[in-house]
Parts: sequence; C-alpha cells; structure tokens
Amino acid sequence: MLDLGDLAELVARYGDSLQARPAAFALRGRTFRHHPYPDLMGVVNLSPDSWYRESVSLSTETAIRRGQRLLADGATVIDIGAESTLGHAARVDEKGQRTALLPVITALAEAGAIVSAETYDQKVAEACLDAGAGILNLTSATETEDFYRLVAEREAGVIICYIQGRHVRDVTDFSLAEDHIAVLEEYFRRETDLAFSLGVKRLWIDPGLGFYYRNLMDSKERIRYQMRTFLHTFRLRALGWPVCQALPHAFEFFEEEVRSAEPFFAVLASLGRTDLIRTHEVNRVRAVIHTLQAYE
Repeated sequence: MLDLGDLAELVARYGDSLQARPAAFALRGRTFRHHPYPDLMGVVNLSPDSWYRESVSLSTETAIRRGQRLLADGATVIDIGAESTLGHAARVDEKGQRTALLPVITALAEAGAIVSAETYDQKVAEACLDAGAGILNLTSATETEDFYRLVAEREAGVIICYIQGRHVRDVTDFSLAEDHIAVLEEYFRRETDLAFSLGVKRLWIDPGLGFYYRNLMDSKERIRYQMRTFLHTFRLRALGWPVCQALPHAFEFFEEEVRSAEPFFAVLASLGRTDLIRTHEVNRVRAVIHTLQAYE
C-alpha cells in the first residue's frame, strides 16, 4: 500500500529532479505557469464509442455547449477528439474526423477558448489548426517531424504522447521496463529536441497513461504502473518541459463509483508535479487541486 515511506524513498532517490522548473510560455494570450498551478484540460468526445459517457457529445451543438460548460467550470484547455482510442472502437477516416471536429473547434476558438485537437492524422491536424485549434494533441509516434513543422508554422502548441506503436490505434502489448521512467525520459528527450529544432516553442510531454494496450486491460499491473508514473512525473520535468497527464479510471477498483477515480488520480498527479491535467471531471478535479493548494 502506498504510504509516506514510499514518498520519502522517492524523494531520497530522485530529489535533485524536484528542483526542475519548466519555463512558462504563452499561448493564445494565456500564460501557462505550470506546477504548482496546474491547468485543467476538459474533454469533449465526439465518438459514440468513447466509454466515458459523460464526455460524449453526438452533435455539434451539444459539443459546443459541453466545451463552454467545461470552460465555465475552470478548464483552461478543451481537448476534442473524433475517434475513440479503445481498441474495438470504429475507425473514423479523415473526412469523418474533419466533419466532426472543425465546426466545434471553430465555434469554441471564436469564443476565445484554447482548443486542443487529438489526432494521429496529419491532414486532420492541419485542418484543425487552420480552424483555430491552439494545441495539437499528437497521438502518433511516427513521422512526427512533419507534425512538428506544422505546429511551428502555425505558432501552436503540441502535446507529445508516448505510444508503443505507430499511433494510438495501432498498439498491441505494452513492454514495461523495470524503471520505465528512464524509457520515457529517453523517448521524450529525443522528441522534444527534434520538435524544438524545428521551431516548436510550446509543448507538453504526456506518458500516455490513458491508452489501451492488450496486456494491460483489467490489470493490477496497469494500475501500479499508472500510480508509479504519476508520482515520478517530476523526473520527466527535468527535461525542461511541462508534463501533461490524462487521468485514468481504474474501473476494476472503483466499480459503480468510477467517476471518483479521476479525482483520486489527480491527487497522485499533483504530488508528482503534473502541469496540465486532462480530465473528464473538471469540477471534481478542480476541487481536489484547490484543496491541495490550501496546504502550506
């Protein structure tokens, strides 16, 4: 069971990384200051296959309303995706993604929202940035150079996700190293160096804890890995860039209280010094963060 002894051991071993302070940057008129003032990313899912039913919007109008509500609830960024990352979910081609995403992005961007578009398709990414998206939530691990050039040209931001596979819908089993944070560090060092060399100045790194690998579905090993990664987040910040974490659900443990899972994981994410928290439960997670900030 996780206790203070585990946290003390973590600090004793990697305490030097606690001093890491990723530089703040501005995007679309908003300054992202990072931890200890984490920003919240609210989620709008346009796919009927997305299992988190509360985030699903099946029309342009309801998606826009949900995005506006998330902003009112305290989200800084609205993340919109047109294809579920679930392995059995229907695939959505370029035309389908554009048709679903662009009107929502345009409306929310015109209203002043910072919109993040989640995709692994370069043509979809380009269309979303042209429609007003300020951030590309990149779920591809191949040909990333082309995506980074696109982000730099549009003076946008990018979330670089760790994926074992070509992209989020092309994964099988997850290979878990003894110290997987070291694997993440190597991957993100390479990708952030590449992105920066191509002119990207605003980026987050995301360990990809919300993605679905065949051998980690319904697994205590998955939960342990997610908890460990949250607590070790500060080690990744030593790369000089802020960290984005998607809060998972652990439905095997929470069962009918599954909507309480994200607030629980938000505690671990905050302890690990996550800078941008992606959540379907903005109100609940905002309350958790504010409570943690009250401790001095």
